[in-house]
Amino acid sequence: MTRTTYDDVTAASFKAAREVPRDGLGAWEEAVRRHLNPVRGMTVVDIGAGTGAFATAFCDWYAVKVMAVEPSAAMRALIPRRTDIEVLEGHGASLPLPDVGVDAAWLSTVTHHVPDLVAAAREIRRVLRPGAPVLIRNAFAGRYDRLRIVRWFPETARLLDTYPSVEDTCEAFAAAGFAPDALEPVPQADLKSLAELLDRVDVLRTADTLMRSLTDEEFARGKERLREAVLAGGVPGDADLTSSLDLLVLR
Repeated sequence: MTRTTYDDVTAASFKAAREVPRDGLGAWEEAVRRHLNPVRGMTVVDIGAGTGAFATAFCDWYAVKVMAVEPSAAMRALIPRRTDIEVLEGHGASLPLPDVGVDAAWLSTVTHHVPDLVAAAREIRRVLRPGAPVLIRNAFAGRYDRLRIVRWFPETARLLDTYPSVEDTCEAFAAAGFAPDALEPVPQADLKSLAELLDRVDVLRTADTLMRSLTDEEFARGKERLREAVLAGGVPGDADLTSSLDLLVLR
């Protein structure tokens, strides 16, 4: 994991500004359920689990057990301790799990941090049972038009263009025997108002990989766009509040 170093300050900022409230994840609960076909007690490995938002959501939604694998000690420290989550140190290319023992793999905003996707795919293949899905929630190069952050901070596209594309990701996983099964944009409702985004944007600058890529001048221009929009009463419709990431499913 190389694009962002998650120390204590960054991890706390991530939890405060990046975690999507559970009530904003309804579309993700439905989308994942369709492709995961969860069964009570099945095991899901959450690779790059961060502060555990999706690990806890999966346990609550589907009554599964989650192996939360996270390389950052600061992030691991913020994952809730509960009987249905096992917190482990590791990363995509080195999973502290036995062979063929996991029913699904979940990677949320992770693939752009992985230095060697081919190696990670091989390792995921090792730990998954035959036919088990890999579910990837991410922004992909060339497919970020639904990301709200690009609307207000267009210079973030510069870094997004360096992210693995869907084609790059599928090619890396094909080498380990995976084939694409589905690709769909999934919206999330993480804001109640544009003013809320303005209030948290300074914390996002610390926690968000894309925001950290901006120069001070680019960040200031985007923040001013936000401020002007808030003063003007927002943007017609909900374009200022919604944001979507892709769900790529491989088997």
